[in-house]
This record gives sequence, structure tokens and C-alpha cells, in this order.
Amino acid sequence: MNASAPTAPSSSNQVADSHDLIRVQGARENNLKDISVEIPKRRLTVFTGVSGSGKSSLVFSTIAAESQRMINETYSTFLQGFMPSLARPDVDLLSGLTTAIIVDQERMGANARSTVGTATDANALLRILFSRLGQPHLGSPQAFSFNVASISGAGAVTIERGGTTTKERRSFSITGGMCPRCEGMGTVNDIDLTQLYDDSKSLNEGALTIPGYTAEGWGVKIFTGSGFLNPDKPIRDYTTKERHDFLYREPVKVKVGDINMTYEGLIPKVQKSFLAKDREAMQPHIRAFVDRAVTFATCPECGGTRLSEGARSSRIDGVNIADACAMQISDLAAWVRTIHDPSVAPLLAALQHLFDSFTEIGLGYLSLDRPAGTLSGGEAQRTKLIRHLGSSLTDVTYVFDEPTIGLHPHDIQRMNELLLRLRDKGNTVLVVEHKPEMIAIADHIIDLGPGAGTAGGSVCFEGTLEGLRASDTLTGRHLDYRARVKTGVRTPTGALEIRGATEHNLEDVDVDIPLGVLVVITGVAGSGKSSLVHGSIPAGAGVVSIDQGAIRGSRRSNPATYTGMLEPIRKAFAKANGVKPALFSSNSEGACPNCNGAGVIFTDLGPMATVSTTCEVCEGKRFDASVLEYRLGGRDISEVLAMSVTEAVAFFGAGEARIPAAHAIVVGLADVGLGYLSLGQTLSTLSGGERQRLKLAMHLSEKGGVYVLDEPTTGLHLADVEQLLGLLDRLVDAGKTVIVVEHHQAVMAHADWIIDLGPGAGRDGGRIVFEGTPADLVAARSTLTGQHLAAYVAD
Repeated sequence: MNASAPTAPSSSNQVADSHDLIRVQGARENNLKDISVEIPKRRLTVFTGVSGSGKSSLVFSTIAAESQRMINETYSTFLQGFMPSLARPDVDLLSGLTTAIIVDQERMGANARSTVGTATDANALLRILFSRLGQPHLGSPQAFSFNVASISGAGAVTIERGGTTTKERRSFSITGGMCPRCEGMGTVNDIDLTQLYDDSKSLNEGALTIPGYTAEGWGVKIFTGSGFLNPDKPIRDYTTKERHDFLYREPVKVKVGDINMTYEGLIPKVQKSFLAKDREAMQPHIRAFVDRAVTFATCPECGGTRLSEGARSSRIDGVNIADACAMQISDLAAWVRTIHDPSVAPLLAALQHLFDSFTEIGLGYLSLDRPAGTLSGGEAQRTKLIRHLGSSLTDVTYVFDEPTIGLHPHDIQRMNELLLRLRDKGNTVLVVEHKPEMIAIADHIIDLGPGAGTAGGSVCFEGTLEGLRASDTLTGRHLDYRARVKTGVRTPTGALEIRGATEHNLEDVDVDIPLGVLVVITGVAGSGKSSLVHGSIPAGAGVVSIDQGAIRGSRRSNPATYTGMLEPIRKAFAKANGVKPALFSSNSEGACPNCNGAGVIFTDLGPMATVSTTCEVCEGKRFDASVLEYRLGGRDISEVLAMSVTEAVAFFGAGEARIPAAHAIVVGLADVGLGYLSLGQTLSTLSGGERQRLKLAMHLSEKGGVYVLDEPTTGLHLADVEQLLGLLDRLVDAGKTVIVVEHHQAVMAHADWIIDLGPGAGRDGGRIVFEGTPADLVAARSTLTGQHLAAYVAD
């Protein structure tokens, strides 16, 4: 008797098909107020709301974080010990989660050796291609890597075999592609010794002027206690041997007191500790020191290609790997298509797909040798997206953090198509976004607010685009807002002349930037805007440049420490109470002894998530109880740090607690719309838009006549942009020149003068295609920017 085949139940009865929602119940991460939402799967959901309303707390810190944590838990305990431990988000229930792939705004590569090619694995594929087809043949792919040095060695080895011991002579050699002169960096540096030390002083008198090298620190103690140098002798009086030991001595073991340490000369020590890092990733005071002390020049031996002469000698159809990496990626894709060799067909197919993805996503203007640290936030995010474009995975949750950053309105349409394609493959796409063009393509919208910080964290609206328009939320009211082109523009007071600018793709650009007005520089991504502003406007006296670089800070950092406001506050407390200022620092003498000023106790449980509990002794206030007895204006130091910026403006502005230095800083924070932040809120809890505005407030307090701002609307809600424009107007009315690199049409419409670069990106850009008022640009509609601005502004 034949067994009948089991009949499949009808699809409508499948229980599995009922799991079509991601359910979040009782989310309380950061400022979220016990919220519950249901997010449809296999749809595109956009999260909106003012900067700091809780969007990232819900999407990244709750949904994506829990997905990653649960995936990590599937690995063995042994493996989890090597992975970052993730705490469970503060939420009652999360169900329906799928694997989350996060594509965020974090800059790529804080490593000076990281390029677009190494970050995307394009270089790895090219190296294999040249090792197979390059003539003359050099060897393995390592021969084309600028991170592998050529080394060789020989010697005797002892081998035990069959109960006997024999000695054999062995030799080895590795052929690498690293340029021996610059060690694969592409640049050589010349260190100005006068910036490292004052040769009229001895080491004990504080001769070293390098950041972090204090007389009490180990950086100096190892020199004074090594026995090689006389610590009381002025450096200018050193003998030739002492000078060599001081500056260039090779690493050697020494005993300083009872501690064994490694001594090496000052120059190699500076090179390792400062110059091995990417300049963009350095703290501001370190970057200032490096800019002052080190002169970088293109390596004369490799011409900046980072590669050895041997690696540059091997060619395919007359092109070496350095030429290939220097090509614009769209041109490189065309070159790869000219290679026809069946032995490497899969490799060629992979390269073609990778380079086509670059072009498709709007990054065809980049080259593989571009340092990864120089990519903007938007470029870095799109570069990360490339590896997912051809993926066959479905039912994955893709999480994007403002994917339109750095995109001209012309490019946003292309990004929209990519997100819709990811959705149509059966994936859930979650996007944190402010731009109306992207909100318009959403299947589902969740609007958080109504305000920022403690005034946010609630769900104001869930539903469709039409429902959002009809709602009375802040986002709904601003969705169809259209700025009007400014009719009356300011008269320039002069001009900043730029002549023959050739940085990156600029084609010998001559332009006069008017002074005393609001100037907006625009153009498609990759047209040369940042190259013109940051590469051609002379930095220095009177120029304050504010780029897109993210501010960094530990969990001990807060707005008071980051802005330098805490210093005058501590001094005022000390003066009022007749004690030392160090008592009023939670990182110094005033710290609670139980939690060391952290406010929380962290319990490490090995591979399990680290548990944090509020310190029972100081109750999270961070300070020793005795310190809290000292008061200024009726408040102790913990109460001052718990104040909002708005409260602090009044507190530091008058009365006993009047501190002009602190008052000026909190007024600046209020001006950029951060009045709701508390002075002691940790930086790690701030959103991207809040960090951008904190950085803006910090720089606006600097003295300067020309302010250069690179995309200040990053992370800002439509309502926040209006406040930013008011701030820019106040700066210009105070006699400043404000130059803004920007894609936001509301900022363009508000400008006194627009400089439009293009017409395209990369090789197709680098030219001035329009100069004039916004009204003239709209009337002419001669450029892509003009067409999009005309479509945007109110009639």
C-alpha cells in the first residue's frame, strides 16, 4: 500500500504568515516614555520627529540593538567572550524581530592606511587580478599590497624527527608591495623639533611641549630616569651622543625606579603615538599640535601611490595597480570590461558588479586610493550600502540613519529607488529621516515628539503620509512647508578671491566669494564643494571652519565638559567656598569614592551583558557627599549640572552665581536650539543632530570674521532648520561672513548669494555653473540645483 503524500495546508492557514509585525511594548531607552509601536514587516517605515525626540533611541538603541544581542547569544559562551557585550534594551517586550543590518553615519576608517579600496575589498580583488595577469609576474597578491613590506631572512632550524635531532639551514622571503621610503603611507613627514621641546630648558624644567608630556607623567619620567640623559641639563647643551639617545635611540629595556620599561627616542615615539593615526580622528588639541609640528609631503619615491617600484612595474594592458586605484571608479569599471581572460572570469564579474554598484549609488566619482577618513558622512554611509546591493538575503531588517545626508535633491531620487528595491526583495527597511522627499515614499510613518529631550519620547503619529499631513504634529505642519526665495538680499562689503583652485577635481576655478553676506555653495554630491571651501579658502586668521566630523566623548563627557564651561563653574564654586577647584570635578578629587565619579557601578559578568546599577552612596550624583555641602547661588554642583541650558542662562546671568564665561557658552547653546539639554547629560546619549548643534555652538563662540559651515542642517528637523537660519542671520547682521556648503533648499532660498558647482560629479564637475542670487537661479533654471530649487519654492 502506497503512503499518500502529505498535503500542504493552505497558505491562509499557515501560522508562520501571521508574524508580519515587529512589536515594541514599553520602550524606555534614553528619553522614550514607555512607548509601544507596531511596525509592519517587508515595508518601508520612516521615523520622523525633531532632533532629540527619540528616533534613534527607538530604532537603533532598542530594535536594532536587541536584534544584534540575540544573534550574538546564538554563539558559544567562549566566542561571546571575544565580542562586545550588549546590554538588553530597557523595554518590556520585543517580538517579530529579524536579523538587523545597520547602515549608519559613522565615518569610515580612523586608520591612516584605510582607503576606499581597502574598506570595500576592491583592492583585495584587484591585487589577485594583477597577481594572475600582471606582466612581469611578481608573485602572490601580497606583492601588490601597500600594507605588506618585503622581508627576507635565513638561519638554522632544529628539527626533531624519528628520535633524532637534525639542524637544517632555511631561508624565506616575502615580496610585499609597500613603498620602503614612506612605509605605505604615501606621504613623508618632517618634524619641526622646535615644536617638540624648548632647548633652553632641561627635562626637569618642563622642556617637552608635546601634549600629555607633563613633568609628573611617565612620558617624561622614562627620559629622566633612563640614565641616558642628565635631567637637569638644558637640551641645547647635550653632547652628540646624548642628543642621539634623546631623539633617535632604538627601543631598549631600562629600569626606571623599580619598574621595567622600554626606552626609545623622542622622534620614533612621536611617530608611533601621533602620526600612525588618521588626522581626522584626533582630538582637537592633538590635531593642532600635529598641524603645528609636522610637515607632510608626497613621498618622492612612490609619488603618493604607497606602492614599491616593483608593484608599479607590473601591468595589465599598460595599466599598473596604482593607475587603476587612481582612476575614477566609473572609468575603472569600463577598463575592467576590456579585460577578457577566461581564467579569471569570476574575479572580473565580481569587480564589475562592485564598481557598477559604486556608480549606481552615486559614488562613481570616487577613486579607490581616496583615504577613507576623508569621506563625508553621506559618502561613508553609501559606501557601506554597496555590499548589500547585490545580496540575495531576504526577510532582513535594514536600518538606515538619514541616508540622504550629503545628497543633492537630484541624488535623493536615486537613493529612494535603492531603498524601495531593498524593500521589494522582501526586506523590512527602517529609516530615520527628516527630508520630505524620503518621507513621501514611506509605506508607514512613525512620528516621535512632540519636543526634544525630556519633552520628547512619545509617539505623536502612526500611519500613512496622508494621515501625517492631516495630523497636527510638528512634522505634519512642516511637511508641505516651502520657503520663499529671499526678495531683498544684503550688499557685500568686499570679496574673498580664490584663483586657480585645483584641489581634487576642481578645474582651475576662479571665484569671488562676497563678504558680509550669507553665501551658500551647492551642487551635486562630488561636484567639488568641500574641495573649494576647505581646500581653497585660506585657513587661519579670521576663518572659523566647522566640518561634518562627529564629536567624540566618553560616558564621562557632557556638554559642560565638552564646551569648557565646567572650568569657570568649578573656579566660581571654589572661590565662593574657599576650597580647591578640583573638588568640583567628578573626574578628580570631588568624585564619589564608591563609583569613582561615574554615578553608576558596572558589574562585569564575562560573556554576559555588563550590569550597571545606580551608585547607592551618591545616588547617581557622582560627587562625594562632603562636596555637595558647598553651594553657589543656593545650588550645589550636582544641581547645577542637572540644570537645563535654559535654566542655566538665567542662573549664570545674574546674582551671586553670575559667571560671564559660562553664561556666554549657555547662551550659544540656547541659540542653536539646545535649551532643553541638561549640562551634565552624557554625550553618548545625544542624537546626531544634537551633537552637530553642540559642535556648532562651540565653534560659534570662537572669534572670527568668516564662518565656514559644512552641511549644518545634518540631523535637523524641518522646524529646527528655521531656527538655524535665524542664527545664521544674526551672525551676518553682526558683521560676519557666513559660507555654508548645503543641499537643503530652504537654506538655498534664504541665501544672499549662491555659488553652484557642477554640472556633474567627479571628473564631470569641478566648475562654477552659476553665481548669483537665489531669485536669479530660480529664474534661469539652467542647472540641476536651479531646477530643483524652482520646484521647491512657493509660487
